Amino acid sequence: MQLIQENPDLSAYLAADEVIDHHHPRVRDTAATLAREVADSYEYARAAFEFVRDSIAHSQDSGHLRVTWRASDVLEQRTGICYAKAHALAALLRAEDIPTALCYQKFDEVHGLVAVRFNGAWHRQDPRGNKPGVDAQFSLDGERLAFVPDLASNELDYSVLYAAPHPAVLDALRAAPDRPHLWQTLPTAL
Repeated sequence: MQLIQENPDLSAYLAADEVIDHHHPRVRDTAATLAREVADSYEYARAAFEFVRDSIAHSQDSGHLRVTWRASDVLEQRTGICYAKAHALAALLRAEDIPTALCYQKFDEVHGLVAVRFNGAWHRQDPRGNKPGVDAQFSLDGERLAFVPDLASNELDYSVLYAAPHPAVLDALRAAPDRPHLWQTLPTAL
């Protein structure tokens, strides 16, 4: 699949905003801690991915009712759904000057993940969190995502790489008072 940048300016995929708030002290401190333990940007990207995948609970799996959407809040609360975890990973990667995009898949609802830019190409990564039947791994050599769409069932990979969260995703997260409400309002398409 060919991934297409929504914004042709690569610097857009390094920017901070209200959601990907990599200027926030909590994000900066987490990034600095992870960076101290690695030798290069590739190892940092893997460490950040594994930290978000393994240390931040997917709220559906863990039963957390809180809805997080801002990267710094995801890191503080240590919980979030796929979109929130993607926001946290994007912030940690951008904090270390690794271009990172938000991207999506369509199943019964829209699923969120990220793409990182290394060696002149984008590579999708899914920090959703592993569980029985889900084994997402960091890889620049072939995708190891949590889910693979079944095209015969009208599931798909969206090819657009976004610099900021898609408005449908962000609107659903911001409007939800808790996860059960969010589950009723998740976007089903972009």
